[in-house]
Amino acid sequence: MGIVDNHIQFTVVENGSDQIIETYVGEYRNLMVLLKNELYLDSFGECGGVGRCATCIVKASEITGNSAIKDRNEPTTLSKMGYEENNIRLSCQLLITKDLEGSNIEIIDY
Repeated sequence: MGIVDNHIQFTVVENGSDQIIETYVGEYRNLMVLLKNELYLDSFGECGGVGRCATCIVKASEITGNSAIKDRNEPTTLSKMGYEENNIRLSCQLLITKDLEGSNIEIIDY
């Protein structure tokens, strides 16, 4: 049985500055928790990951697999906020999986 590579690397853009984030599958509950922990974002993810407050909005590109699908509260919450674009996501609804490998995540004003 071979070694499973659970390493993930992706780019996060905050205030016009790029940062490479390295993590591994399951290290954090979701992308919102990772971003709060790694970038020390105040007032980010106010509802704690329920998908209702829209304070953890990101523009995500190059996400693959099941993570590219919006489900649970995400479509309704984004629609209420006026976001209809496919690449606008709630970071609390994106799990830390290989689907994020090589993606670009831009933090929208929160």
